[in-house]
Amino acid sequence: MAKQGDKIINTRTGQIMVFLRTADETNGEILEIECFSPLSPMKEPEHYHPHQENIFKILSGSCVFSIDGKEKIVGPGETISIPPGVKHHFWNSDNTTAHYLQEFRPALNIDSFFETFFALSRDNKLNEKGIPNLFHGSLIMLKHKDDIRVSKPSWLLQLITYYSLAPIGWLLGYRNNYKSKS
Repeated sequence: MAKQGDKIINTRTGQIMVFLRTADETNGEILEIECFSPLSPMKEPEHYHPHQENIFKILSGSCVFSIDGKEKIVGPGETISIPPGVKHHFWNSDNTTAHYLQEFRPALNIDSFFETFFALSRDNKLNEKGIPNLFHGSLIMLKHKDDIRVSKPSWLLQLITYYSLAPIGWLLGYRNNYKSKS
């Protein structure tokens, strides 16, 4: 579980997160993260947060947001709020590192999701799309099904797949979290 001041780095994308306020400190109301995203050809998969509002406050640089299929560039001093259940992803397409604050309301367990995925990236355990193998991914995504879901395929198909593959993943030694070996 993340603590205030913890810093994690996604070596695949170069993104840095520093946890400012965590679920433990806010009684689950908010997770606030200071983020730095350099220009990267790697994009995160389109996803949504079924029960969380996701707010971005751009401090410097800019990010491109694709929200429900519509792209928008958000720059310094601007804030964008993505309601629960809305498909989105974002990236930095500029040579200047984007510096922003990101909030999740309520916090739920999204901090653990980020810690797991950033650790997988450090150990080169993600494919070119930023996803772990299906057996490990099924365990992780079931644990975080209330935090984050990918947009495609349908949620029903994802659930069927995850529940089918998770027991095999468990037998293969995977768990629903991951700590970096480095």
